[in-house]
Amino acid sequence: MTKRKKIAIISGIILVVGFIFMPEAKNSDTSASAVNAETAAERIDYFASHGWEVEELYNQRIIIPSEFSAVYEEYAMLQDEQGLPLRRHKGEEAQLYVYQVKNYSPDGKNMLAELIVCNNVAVASMIYSEDQGSLRSGVI
Repeated sequence: MTKRKKIAIISGIILVVGFIFMPEAKNSDTSASAVNAETAAERIDYFASHGWEVEELYNQRIIIPSEFSAVYEEYAMLQDEQGLPLRRHKGEEAQLYVYQVKNYSPDGKNMLAELIVCNNVAVASMIYSEDQGSLRSGVI
């Protein structure tokens, strides 16, 4: 192997490792994976892009807890798996949107969808039965 090839390979490895370990911007939701949720159409389109037909039931202002309880930590882990930035918004004001799922009803149970929006970006989502007996991430 020539010296030039060795340098090229080592440079490539350093570049890849640098991107893997590059610190993530903590307060920015402008990444390619950010889900815009400013308008009702964007929020409904988010669920539609994952196969869910939804109709808004209500929305309300909430505060994302500054410290997560064990239950909220499980919820946050679900959001991590979906690539949604809930953890970055601890202690912040947000809007909770709750929808009825129109195209899925296992065992005749009503299914609900929720979306938490902070600064016009979706930071959490979940689909669950009205009796909260079954949970699903918003993207399943």
